[in-house]
Amino acid sequence: MRDDITSIPISEVFEPKDGCPVCRLRDMLEERSIKYITGAAMMEPDVRIETNKQGFCRFHYGEMMKVGKKLTVALILQSHLAQVAKDGIAPLGKKEIIKESCFVCNKLERNMQQIVQNVCLLWDREKEFRNLYSEQPFICLNHCRMLLSAADKIAKKDRRDFIKVTRSLTEKQMVDLANDLQHFCDMFDYHNSDNNDWGTSKDVVERTVGYLTTRDM
Repeated sequence: MRDDITSIPISEVFEPKDGCPVCRLRDMLEERSIKYITGAAMMEPDVRIETNKQGFCRFHYGEMMKVGKKLTVALILQSHLAQVAKDGIAPLGKKEIIKESCFVCNKLERNMQQIVQNVCLLWDREKEFRNLYSEQPFICLNHCRMLLSAADKIAKKDRRDFIKVTRSLTEKQMVDLANDLQHFCDMFDYHNSDNNDWGTSKDVVERTVGYLTTRDM
């Protein structure tokens, strides 16, 4: 499958202004990949060779179970297990650790590098997008780092503004989460036993995990 990530409507994905927009871009790519793996890819030998070798991580097996039929996932597992048996089971080296190999994770990692570059290029070329970008509620920590790493795609005269806006969107969210975490913890203090005002802190643990890991709980 040739990934046409230029077809990802970046501006449209930024319009909802709900959470991290780069996480939404990742989710769109991920959904496409999962649907493809459990659909048309079943009939493409080249793709099956790769999925047989790489397998999938626990998370993406779970997503495949949600999207595809159980028989489809069983067939994928059957051919992957056969490949594992064929390759044999080698012992780990003394300094090796067990790592999950995943076709979808590897594919997303490659594509996300291009996606964040496309975001930077869009900022560079379209002033309307700059306003839309600046109006986002926040950008999560990991995707902020990716965007800053790709900032050299932006003309030097505008790069400083992009970096400033990107950092501010991430740092503001960090401060807001820290305040909510403090309030959440304070609510368990016996001095606040009569206080029922949780403010915006009730789901702060889940939101902070999402901010730090790019994945909602």
